[in-house]
Amino acid sequence: MATILQHHLFTEFLYPFLLVFFILFGILEKTDILGKDKKQLNAGVSLVVGLIFVGAVFPKIVAANMIMFLTVGLVIILVSLILWGFVSGGEGFTIEGGTKIHKFFAFLLIVAFVSAILWATGIGENFVNGLSKIFGFLFDSSWSGTFWTNVILVLLVALGIAVALEWNPFKKKPSFFMKVK
Repeated sequence: MATILQHHLFTEFLYPFLLVFFILFGILEKTDILGKDKKQLNAGVSLVVGLIFVGAVFPKIVAANMIMFLTVGLVIILVSLILWGFVSGGEGFTIEGGTKIHKFFAFLLIVAFVSAILWATGIGENFVNGLSKIFGFLFDSSWSGTFWTNVILVLLVALGIAVALEWNPFKKKPSFFMKVK
């Protein structure tokens, strides 16, 4: 069920026009490009640029896509700040000076946040399906049992050789620390 605010007159003309008008007016007021205390001139320029903007199709599509990206980004930032407030107890973003539990919860927050984004966008389902295909190929194929047995055997032999070369119970220090005279 569509509302009056979703009518194409609003979405195709009024919203893009107001967005460009107010952003440009704010920039002109803040930067004083056209002179100090020139509100009428700033409003006129913003009006003309806003009308030109809604008359062109491609810039309007680009701006609409960017606004959708901005709103999703703002929601993501808001949720992450709320979760960080729960984790940090209102201490701000000082991860370096925080305790180990703060760092642990910050890590959990990041993992939960990335997982939520993957779930909300639907990328996570494709990612999991892709991983299951990869794991199926690597571990459920007819050749995989022999292959992984050999890989583990080679790694264990290499680890044994590395330990045997470096470990000598009769030396106090490893050979690479000794001075040559």
